[in-house]
Amino acid sequence: ETACPSGVQYGSLLEDTRDHIEATHKRSVVQTALRRIFIEKIFPHPWRLRLALIPAMIAKGLGLRAIMPQFAKDALDLVPDDLASGSTDEPLQPSEANGTVQMIRGCVMPVMFQGTNANTIRLANAAGYKVNQPAGQSCCGALHAHSGQLEEARRLARKNIDAFESTPSDIILINAAGCGSTLKEYGHLLKDDPEYADRAQVFSAKVKDLTEWLPEHLPNLKLETGKDYANGPIVYHDACHLAHPQGITKQPRDLVDSVAPGRRHDLHEAEVCCGSAGTYNLTQPELAEALQRRKIDNILKSGAHIVITSNPGCILQIKAGLKKANRSDIKVLHVADFLAAHL
Repeated sequence: ETACPSGVQYGSLLEDTRDHIEATHKRSVVQTALRRIFIEKIFPHPWRLRLALIPAMIAKGLGLRAIMPQFAKDALDLVPDDLASGSTDEPLQPSEANGTVQMIRGCVMPVMFQGTNANTIRLANAAGYKVNQPAGQSCCGALHAHSGQLEEARRLARKNIDAFESTPSDIILINAAGCGSTLKEYGHLLKDDPEYADRAQVFSAKVKDLTEWLPEHLPNLKLETGKDYANGPIVYHDACHLAHPQGITKQPRDLVDSVAPGRRHDLHEAEVCCGSAGTYNLTQPELAEALQRRKIDNILKSGAHIVITSNPGCILQIKAGLKKANRSDIKVLHVADFLAAHL
């Protein structure tokens, strides 16, 4: 208000600014449809997402990519060739445990990264903890919060709080950085809700990214070292939502170093976005592609044969970029999958 010119009403200036933004930066019909239908109505629901991906898998199998327009090719490249990659068997829970942790399943993770969720449970079990995945949990609300649909984000937050209060635990594990960032903001999201404000603060305080929680339990994991990584160095890419809002950068690197000492090299601009940015690789393809090229260039210059990160969007975006560069030989792994291979 103090920055407004003399005699100008703040509300009037705000309305003029909003009208200018809407007139000059309006989303295209395609972007609006992607966000309002695919991203907000399909992504947060695993069973809907599975159904929506069937045509993409058929198109991949029939080799139809070559005849698609470029924006469709880019979107298709983000879909994994094998949605159920990795072991998806439910790990055996330890008979005698140090305690119980709860786990957020997520929306995209159970569909595209079932093996990563299973490996997250394996790591927690190896640390001596039982893992409970409360019934009734839902999408974390990140996809809606990112696009300004705050009431829907709040509804989902309340639903998760109710679900996780039914089976209390001191730790709520998450293995997707984008989700974790929003889960830790429930206290802010519901600060004006008299029924949920305090409960949201308690919930958020329990949320821990897997890479944040695991280092203190390393001695119990008995991870093997000495695997052959002679093909080249390993690099770690910082997922934006883990590095910036959560400030978690050292712990995942320490976890990589614990099983591959001396093999991890610093990636130039490791903290710069890969272009996924939640769902911007779908709604802002030109910007996303520029960031993707920048990230891939740095990976190729590093000589790495393994890229490790902590967010599903980053994995899909970097894999797609490496495919464009004809370097599908470079592995892109979630830190949980990398560590579980050393159990």
